[in-house]
Amino acid sequence: MSLSVAFLLALVFGAALGLAMRQLMGNRVRLGWSEAVLSGIVGSAIGALTISLIRGGYYREHWLGMLLSSALGTLIVMVLVGYFTRQPRPTAAELVAAGESARVEFKSTARCNLHTGQRDEKIEMVVSKTVAALANSGGGDLLIGVDDAGQARGLDDDLKFMKQPDLDRYELWLRDHLSKTLGSTASANVEVTFPLLDDTPICHLRMLGATRPVFLTPGKGQPVQMWVRVGNSTRQLGVDEALSYAADHWGRRRLR
Repeated sequence: MSLSVAFLLALVFGAALGLAMRQLMGNRVRLGWSEAVLSGIVGSAIGALTISLIRGGYYREHWLGMLLSSALGTLIVMVLVGYFTRQPRPTAAELVAAGESARVEFKSTARCNLHTGQRDEKIEMVVSKTVAALANSGGGDLLIGVDDAGQARGLDDDLKFMKQPDLDRYELWLRDHLSKTLGSTASANVEVTFPLLDDTPICHLRMLGATRPVFLTPGKGQPVQMWVRVGNSTRQLGVDEALSYAADHWGRRRLR
């Protein structure tokens, strides 16, 4: 096999490897499919050239080393491209200024019914539905303590239901609630922070796009539910819709 043919095979291998790595990394990298293919080709070429220079040329018995170096080169290039092309994540203030959207939702409270002033399990469940819907729809942000008009209400309405009304207890309750309703894996993928908005602390939940469907368990003995974002609203899917949606977004192997 000539050196030119070997390099051509390495480039084809790199393109396929770039696609495969992009699929495996999912939302952990901000790379489009075309960028992943180009990164695979460039990385594979660099890896193949490196091993050829080290070996003093290409020999048939070195094909495994060339493939491994191509894979390593592809991974390095993808990581570098992902790092230098990543966009800074918007702050809570920037999200509020932009308003609600398919990826951004505001909630005045997570526990308190503002009409009755009492704790309301339905409102708590709405938080879980929104988190699940955003995770199932590519990721997004939920801001608690912000009303529909984008005004900061803060967390005092919810904190009064805590034994100790502080933000640490609030986060512990929130994670425990999400773990019970969405599962520990989905809960662990939620980033929780407490930024200031107009000098008032709010709760900012940031969700990555889920790598497999996130289902909501509304209560003991009740069937699981699947929620997604449709525009700037949260919608429950029926069984057939959920299966079709999951197969389209994650592939059938993710449903096992």
